[in-house]
Order: sequence, then structure tokens, then C-alpha cells
Amino acid sequence: MKPVMEEIGYVPGPYRLLAALWLTFLMAGVATMVFFAAIDPMELKACVDFPELSRTAAYTVGFFLFWLLTASSGILCLFFLYPRRRDVDAPAASASASEQAS
Repeated sequence: MKPVMEEIGYVPGPYRLLAALWLTFLMAGVATMVFFAAIDPMELKACVDFPELSRTAAYTVGFFLFWLLTASSGILCLFFLYPRRRDVDAPAASASASEQAS
């Protein structure tokens, strides 16, 4: 069985999305560690009007915010670097358009 990329000549969208999400998950973990190594979440209370959170909850919120930031950047990068291939991603749409033309 050949890998998908060898069969169709490119990496399909879901594979690119999952690769981007996995890499950004790892980078969000690194960013969270670096950020909270320098800044105590309890010191941020004075700057941010946020509900009362424990340290662990603040780490969790911080991680998901870093993941959102890195994931949006990575997915937008993939979107602009690899636009959809109409002939491969939407074969049903092209088939129905050709049937309507006949």
C-alpha cells in the first residue's frame, strides 16, 4: 500500500491540518513553560480583570491561549502556502458540472 502522497502527488488537507495542530500543540507547551517560568500567574491578577483562578487553572488558560495563537498562525500559513487543488479535492463537484453541461 502506497502512502497517500505518492498516490495523488500532494498531501491532503486533513493531513496538513493535523500536522499543523500537532506541531502547534508542542509549541504552545514550550511557550507556556517559558512564559510561566518568568511570570507568576498570581502577579497577573493586578493587570487582568479575570475571575478568581487557581495557579493550575491559569496555566491551563494560558496554554490554550498560546495554542490558539500558534494554531491560527500555522493554519493560516498552510492555507496560503498550499491552496486547495480543485481537481483532487472536489472530484464530485467537477463531475456534476460536466454532467450539467451535457
